[in-house]
Amino acid sequence: QVQLVESGGGLVQPGGSLRLSCAASGSIFSINAMRWYRQPPGKERELVATITSDGSTVYAGSVKGRFTISRDSAKNTVYLQMNSLKPEDTAVYYCNADTKRSRYSAYQTYWGQGTQVTASS
Repeated sequence: QVQLVESGGGLVQPGGSLRLSCAASGSIFSINAMRWYRQPPGKERELVATITSDGSTVYAGSVKGRFTISRDSAKNTVYLQMNSLKPEDTAVYYCNADTKRSRYSAYQTYWGQGTQVTASS
């Protein structure tokens, strides 16, 4: 089994910054892509950013230029640096990761429990 634990959420004024972290632990041989999703109140969950094992990144248009996804493969951790936060960034943020527990097993996707980010004055 694999556990993903997010941290770093909170309340911030519009224009402020937050850095989210998500650490993966458990039966992990390797991790492929890692992603951040968010779910605003009353809305569907949406993909925010993706980072592959070779460091390639993709962002949703609404966050491009403001958010940066990165990872520390030695620590099995993914980060999301969020700058210039807007009220519409308010959401529960979730990380997920495609992991496998041995060289010959298939990748499986695991989710964290979510962390609340609120941008409000």
